[in-house]
Amino acid sequence: MTGLSLKTRATLQDLLHLAWPVVMARIGIMTMGLTDVIVVGNFSGLELAFSSLALAPTSIIITTAVGLMMGVQVMTARLLGEGRRSEVGGVLRRGVTYSLQLGFASMFGLILLGPWALQHMGLADGLAEGASPVLVVFALSMPGYLVSVAAQFFLEAMHRPRAGMWAMWIANGLNLALNLLLVPDLLGIGLDGAVASAWATFVARTSLAVFLIVYILRLPEARALGVFNRPKRDRPAEREQRKIGYGAGSSYFIEVGAFAAMTFIAGQLGAIETSAWAIVLNVSAMVFMLPMGLASATAVLVGQAHGARDGRGVMRAGLVGIGVVTALTLLVALVVWPAAPLIASAYNRDPELLAVVIPALVLTTLFFVADGIQVVSASANRAAGDVWWPTIMHFTSYSLIMMPLGWWWAHEVGVNGLVWAIIVASLVSAVLLTGRFVRVARRLPQG
Repeated sequence: MTGLSLKTRATLQDLLHLAWPVVMARIGIMTMGLTDVIVVGNFSGLELAFSSLALAPTSIIITTAVGLMMGVQVMTARLLGEGRRSEVGGVLRRGVTYSLQLGFASMFGLILLGPWALQHMGLADGLAEGASPVLVVFALSMPGYLVSVAAQFFLEAMHRPRAGMWAMWIANGLNLALNLLLVPDLLGIGLDGAVASAWATFVARTSLAVFLIVYILRLPEARALGVFNRPKRDRPAEREQRKIGYGAGSSYFIEVGAFAAMTFIAGQLGAIETSAWAIVLNVSAMVFMLPMGLASATAVLVGQAHGARDGRGVMRAGLVGIGVVTALTLLVALVVWPAAPLIASAYNRDPELLAVVIPALVLTTLFFVADGIQVVSASANRAAGDVWWPTIMHFTSYSLIMMPLGWWWAHEVGVNGLVWAIIVASLVSAVLLTGRFVRVARRLPQG
């Protein structure tokens, strides 16, 4: 760090101090899914396909709802930057109320429409019927999961991310124990496979939400933060919190919807291809949690600088975040590339399945860096007040470019075609969003 200015060093230190527990918490989110995939995959390749297809529509709703609540994190950070510490409890209260509304609406929507949608996706025989009951159980966990997200966003913006990290890993331990008991039906209750794994996830997610809310309520400064007080109406702040959420939620919906469409394209190819794509996507999603955590930490620092009207601080925080994510994702890519056979065999040892998974997994390393840059840049843009351009750029990259290429190349070369489509889309998204952030930061008042 000898070539860096004192302010840049301080920003880098703040980012790393905040980022590592956030990254670990995000990895914990995916580890819960990874646990499900590995336990179910080793129980049955067909059950793995059921679980993957049930997660696809569920992930669209979850990721969109998480984006809609991103205003909790950004507005809490901005109020802290403005010195309005006593008002952050109001942000949390609005966020929890919103998360419950979204959670129950999502739950009922998935239960009513999810099985019908699976039946009309043109999937291979038997896949829709097997995935439908799994989807229903995943839907039941939506309210608890979204409450836990609101609580984690609040704690991260308050620079207290370790509580969320530890809670997430305790929930992972509970999920693992329940998976090992329920998936092979060791208790003899007549429930096994993907459905049993979904019930384990339900219990873990609900427990996580309860723990985090209780933790926040028991904070020594909870009353001073306004957690127990009904907030005064602040319509500009409420509108801004919703606006940030609308932009992030729309962007996340576009991106995860495009990836879910890729899962359905894989489902049109057959059960082997669907299971292979589930493994590739799960590994990629695990890696993606590293830039997701860095994106959240970057958004907090950018939001605080924006609240303090420090344009140079905004630029510095964003570029430091982009630099760190570039270095770390490159390192991960260099590790995953040669380890692809070992990673693939941890999911399933079927030679026919491995023959599809391993080359696709090697290809995924080509988009790790670009994917990391684009998600950090998007978060930095929104924290700096630029809400809708990242959404437009995500739509261009993932809907207009990735989905058509994915359908075309998948039917030409199989699962590898899906991966090549992601590589192209990620590069386009990274270039557009990074350029946009630099332009936005230069326009802000220079403190």
